[in-house]
This record gives sequence, structure tokens and C-alpha cells, in this order.
Amino acid sequence: MPALHHGGMHTPHTTSLVRVTALLALVFALAPAHAGDTTAASQMQRWSDASGKPVSAERGRVFFTSRHGGEWSCASCHGNPPTTSTRHASTGKTITALAPAFNPERFTDTAKVDKWFRRNCNDVLSRECTAVEKADVLAWLLQFDAKNPPQAPKDKP
Repeated sequence: MPALHHGGMHTPHTTSLVRVTALLALVFALAPAHAGDTTAASQMQRWSDASGKPVSAERGRVFFTSRHGGEWSCASCHGNPPTTSTRHASTGKTITALAPAFNPERFTDTAKVDKWFRRNCNDVLSRECTAVEKADVLAWLLQFDAKNPPQAPKDKP
């Protein structure tokens, strides 16, 4: 890369600045659109590997919609289907869509994923979720398709 000239003078500082700027431009051009370090599918695989069991989207659906003997289910705050923004059951704060096809930022930051699974599982189960429970829920969430949105289940009379 040619050095910039300042008044006909070649300075090391200017050359370094140009190189750093070019390197940063390359890094940002190659960076993914989101700031995450992972994907929902990678998270699912991580937990499936940790559990040693194959994932089950059906077990994930049942887990997500069940109350597990408590007051809340995952669906209490994230909705069923979890494809639109909802409000937290007790705080009223907005929660964006959980299904990755409807919210590409979901499950893309390992630290956040671990934090929220720990917090939400404690709220719903009064314990942390197991690796297989996390993998199963993600298997179910990954089945949602933004091009073919699901309909909310009808209330039974």
C-alpha cells in the first residue's frame, strides 16, 4: 500500500494510520451483520453434544408450553407461537420474538444465551435447564419459518 505524502514528505505515522484504517475496513466488511459469536444451530449442537442425546423438537415444544408444576411456562412470556414480540408476564417489558427465523439476533451471543437460559429456567423450573432441555427447545424454535408463519393455537372451549 503506498504511503500518504504530507507536503511531499513520507511519514511513518501516516503510513501506519493508512494501514490500520485499511485493516479495520476489511474487518468490518467481513464481519457478520450481527455482533454475535455463534448461531442458534450451533447452540443447539453444543447442548446436544453436552447431553449425549439426539434432539427432539416435539420434546422441546412440550417443554416450552408446559408449566412444570409452577405458575409460568416459557410460553407465558415468549408467547405460543414465539414468533412475535410479547410482554413479560410480571414486568410488562417488551420481549422480542424468540424464534430465530423471526428475530435473527436470537441465540447469537453465547454469554447472553447462557445468562437468559439460566434466569428463565430458574423462573419456570426453579432450577437450571439441562443441556437436553435447551437443545430440544432450540430444535423446536429452529423449525419456525418466517416465510410460513404459524397460527396461534385456538383456545379450547
